[in-house]
Amino acid sequence: MKVDGKHFRSIWRERDGWSVGAIDQRRLPHEFVVAKLTSCEDAAVAIRDMLVRGAPLIGATAAYGMALAMREDSSDAGLKRAYDTLVVARPTAINLKWALDEMRAALTPVDPVERAEAAYARADEIVEQDVEINRGIAGNGLKLIEAIVAKKEPGETVNVLTHCNAGWLATVDWGTATAPIYLAHERGIKVHVWVDETRPRNQGASLTAWELGHHGVPHTVIPDNTGGHLMQHGMVDLAIVGTDRVAANGDVCNKIGTYLKALAAHDNGVPFYVALPSPTIDFAVDDGIRDIPIEQRSGAEVTDMTGRTADGRLETVRIVPEGSPVANYAFDVTPARLVTGLITERGVLKPDRASLAAAFPERIAAAAE
Repeated sequence: MKVDGKHFRSIWRERDGWSVGAIDQRRLPHEFVVAKLTSCEDAAVAIRDMLVRGAPLIGATAAYGMALAMREDSSDAGLKRAYDTLVVARPTAINLKWALDEMRAALTPVDPVERAEAAYARADEIVEQDVEINRGIAGNGLKLIEAIVAKKEPGETVNVLTHCNAGWLATVDWGTATAPIYLAHERGIKVHVWVDETRPRNQGASLTAWELGHHGVPHTVIPDNTGGHLMQHGMVDLAIVGTDRVAANGDVCNKIGTYLKALAAHDNGVPFYVALPSPTIDFAVDDGIRDIPIEQRSGAEVTDMTGRTADGRLETVRIVPEGSPVANYAFDVTPARLVTGLITERGVLKPDRASLAAAFPERIAAAAE
């Protein structure tokens, strides 16, 4: 997507042909910095420390991490070591394991002498596949927005609420939840986005608002607890969120706070959609609430906040009393009964096993392996 008129992706191969460039999302929205990854450990740290984040982008970064590892040690032992290093970088997003399984399957039968070249080729394919998947999500989600436009008076705005960052910064390009919004904007549809700040890391306020603003999409940042009020007063036409993992039964795991938005949407008759690429579906998990592991992150994300001071300095301050215990659950699970539909590259699906299985039979086969 665009940053002040210039096209960017969130991750790419550098001109030297082997190192990897990625936007350092820890520095946004105050500084635009490109990080250079030159080793498997660099990729693992980037994922773990959230230099990159968002399920699809985590998968793409892991794929390039495997390629970087093969430059250093392309032996069977090196392949296993790289897989083991990367797969534990973050626990919740299934795209991480999916990408690593894809890389391992592609590289295992290849002669070690040729593995580095094969690794980069497969990683590039995963990156391009993500872009094409998200274009598909954009087209299928656009139909939902167009249906709302058809019911409005000419020139009226479609108001979309989203949570966390499921934009192009969370993928390689386009985004998942934002993909239909960007396409609608480019087609001349008047669209406005309510952007949840998304505590405690503020990915909505710092990332979604940043990318929407730089691409020229009208938006308003709101405190996390505002969504229900907006829905009660008819100020939200639909909600679209992303997801880090979708269980076989249609349960959706996404950034903490998503469940509460789904409850408010259900209570007020607001359609609640989840946009996802097929690698995010996990047919090995039958019950999302019971079986999806929920990452618990550092309490410092809750106790401390970083921002720019009036004189331009970046400062981190503590907002919680010393000695107060902190819990930091990074995700929650929204049960399928609260989800209106799943926006995928193969259409808008019902959130249930039958619909997911019919659309993505290959994902069932992968889960059985």
